[in-house]
Amino acid sequence: MTDWTDGCAADIDASFSYNSELNPLRLRLAFLNTGLHFPKIGAACELGFAQGVNVNLHAAASIVEWFGTEVNPAHTQFAQQVARISGADAQLFDQAFSEFCSRTDLPDFDYIALHGVWNWVNEENHSLIVDFLQRKLKVGGVVYVSYHTHAGWAAMIPVRDLLAEYADVMGTHGEGGLSRFDSAVHFVQTLLATNPSYVRANPSIVAQLKKLNRDNHNEYLNQNWQPLSFSQTAHLLSSAKLTFACSAHYLDHVDTLNLTDEQQDFLNEIPDDLLRETARDICVNQPFRRDYWIKGAVRLNLLEQTEAIRAQRVILGQARADVSFKVTGNLGESVLHPSIYAPILDTLSDYQPKTLGQLEQAVAVFGINFGQLIQAVMILIGTGVLFPAQDDAVIAEAKQQTDQLNAYLCDKARGSSEFAYLASPVIGGDIAVPRFSQLFLLAKAQGNTQPEQWAVFAWSILAAQNQCLIKDGISLETDEENLAELVAQAQAFAYKQLPVLNALGICD
Repeated sequence: MTDWTDGCAADIDASFSYNSELNPLRLRLAFLNTGLHFPKIGAACELGFAQGVNVNLHAAASIVEWFGTEVNPAHTQFAQQVARISGADAQLFDQAFSEFCSRTDLPDFDYIALHGVWNWVNEENHSLIVDFLQRKLKVGGVVYVSYHTHAGWAAMIPVRDLLAEYADVMGTHGEGGLSRFDSAVHFVQTLLATNPSYVRANPSIVAQLKKLNRDNHNEYLNQNWQPLSFSQTAHLLSSAKLTFACSAHYLDHVDTLNLTDEQQDFLNEIPDDLLRETARDICVNQPFRRDYWIKGAVRLNLLEQTEAIRAQRVILGQARADVSFKVTGNLGESVLHPSIYAPILDTLSDYQPKTLGQLEQAVAVFGINFGQLIQAVMILIGTGVLFPAQDDAVIAEAKQQTDQLNAYLCDKARGSSEFAYLASPVIGGDIAVPRFSQLFLLAKAQGNTQPEQWAVFAWSILAAQNQCLIKDGISLETDEENLAELVAQAQAFAYKQLPVLNALGICD
């Protein structure tokens, strides 16, 4: 009998998580900062789209034609339903890689995304994927690949294997993947508490186990899951004529956040790009890579690079008053200089898209040079404060799709907090909007104009489901307490978040 899962873990539920690095709009500035030409994205594909959060948000918030496959039919059914509601041009299938990659009706792609897939597919699927990339990625096209790496995971591999073995042997499949994961973690924690020699030799293991992301439990329990080194990935992708372009994680582009002066000097002396990246992973003890790979890299000259950077548009994506002047890199927490960052943020505090050329002119009076501006923008995008913005014509074309999708998601928030994102036609992707904020938007859409009315609307929904709010770790018991807290949250939402959502085209 043929295994329709193709070696993938189809019985483990995926979370409703969003990963901004998959957004094709982010390619442009990452490539330009590295001095590379970036492709125009017309057709894109996501292999292994899980619940379809990323592919649907990106399809709805852009004019890109999206394709994708996911081996779990339940996940695909939900993703297809969301695509129908938004009206986006997304063709999503429930096929294993062996079936999907052999289709003859797929276009050639400008962009192909694999988030986390690279770790948990078997060797046969690695070959299938590489062959697909070789055949279906256009010259000049880009592949996004994210994966756990040897450098940060070497000591954890035996522990991860024990987690998967316990879940398989002792767990009950009917209880669900997350429950089996929690039981396996408890078992391993109990083992580590006996102070085995392995822990004494690897003292960071206990802390690493606590940091395992429950949203990624499907990866940790997959029997095929294995971390890979950068050099292994480079070797595999070279068969598809792919070369490393740059990190998709914007903070990785700022060496001062991640590397000491001595490490920077050492890495700068390495002439080979691939060897340098492998050594860099050791320097930062890299646990997870998020990278862009390109088929045919073209370098820009300095004039082309600076002109293209100046044309890049960005927009402030959170309330100006809430922006933190701190950032955390591999070296720990760093303080952002207010003399540089405050003028940039103040210029963008009208929540309108501006080109970096416009920003450059506006902040020049504060003595901020072009290099300082670019580094600041890279950091602010990396921390989720700023977002690359689409052209006005694209925003207008995508607006109907995002309106339809967001109306559905806000209505869904009446009974669930799982989908904590809404789609923005301005940034071509998502913005985090928690459940209560979605309920306030739903109330507003139904004609309620005041925050107090939004709070009453939200409480009527929560109370009918015997749900209550938690404040400072304590459940609020009475109607009056819950309503008062919702009023306070609704007022803060109206003052801080609503202007941002209006600017991002999420509400009117």
